[in-house]
Amino acid sequence: MSIPRPHRPRRSLGQNFLVDGNLRRRIVEEAAIDPQDTVLEIGPGQGALTDLLADRAARLILVELDRDLAAELRLRYQDRSSVEVVEGDILELDLGTLVEDPESVRVVGNIPYNITTPIVFHLLAPPRPADILLMVQKEVADRILAEPGTGAFGALTVGVRAVADVERVLAVPPSAFRPRPRVDSTVIRIRPRRPAHLGPSEELALRRLTRALFQWRRKQLRKTLKSHPDLRLPPPRVAALLQAAGAAPTDRPETVSPEGFVAMARLLAVQ
Repeated sequence: MSIPRPHRPRRSLGQNFLVDGNLRRRIVEEAAIDPQDTVLEIGPGQGALTDLLADRAARLILVELDRDLAAELRLRYQDRSSVEVVEGDILELDLGTLVEDPESVRVVGNIPYNITTPIVFHLLAPPRPADILLMVQKEVADRILAEPGTGAFGALTVGVRAVADVERVLAVPPSAFRPRPRVDSTVIRIRPRRPAHLGPSEELALRRLTRALFQWRRKQLRKTLKSHPDLRLPPPRVAALLQAAGAAPTDRPETVSPEGFVAMARLLAVQ
C-alpha cells in the first residue's frame, strides 16, 4: 500500500481530516460492519476510516469530491478489488446507480459541515440505506435530536425523525482533526424506519407542511394552516389536522412532535 502525499486541506470543500487513531477505531466499531456488507463511505479524504472499513466490508465504495484525493485513493487501493473509488459529489449521485440494492447499503461519513443538511436529506430520499453513521457538527446533532418546545427544534428535526430513528454515538473534540475546526463534533446514527411510516404522497405532504409551518414558526398553527400560500386549508381541515397532531389552535410549530407532524401529513395527503 502506497503512502499518500501530503495534502493541503481545502477550505472550499470543508476539509478537516480525522487524525485521532482511537476515535477512528471507535467510529468503525460503532459502524458494526458485517463481512457481507456493502459500505458507502462519503468523503474518505486521506483514508482515516477507510483501511478499517475495507478490512471489514465485502464491498467498499468511496465517494470523494477532491480530484487529488480520489487519485491517491485509487492508487492506494488498486490491488483491492473490493474497494471502488467514485470521484464525484454525493449530492449528485443516486444510490441506485452505485449499488443494486440501495436499502442494504451501510453509509459512513465524515462530511463537510457546510453541506451537512443537504447530504442528510439526500441520503434520506427513498430508497433509503440500511443505516447511516455520520460525523456532524454538534449543533446539527443537537437540532436533529431536539425535543419539542426547545429552541433547537425545527424543520431539520422533523424532516429526519419523521422517517428515521436517530441516536447520539460519540462526542468528538476539535483536537481530533487537522486542521482543527472551531466547533465540537458528534457522531450520530440514523436508522431509516422499515417499513416506512409514510407513503410517497404523504412524504410530499410532510415536506410541504414542514416548510410552511417553520417558515412562519412564530405564528400560531391555526393561522399558518389557514393562511400560508402553500396550504390555505379550510377551517374543517385545519381543525382535523390539529386534532390529529394533538395540538391546540394557538400552539406554534416547535411544540408539535415529529409524530404529530406525521399524523398531520397523513391527513393532508388525502385530498
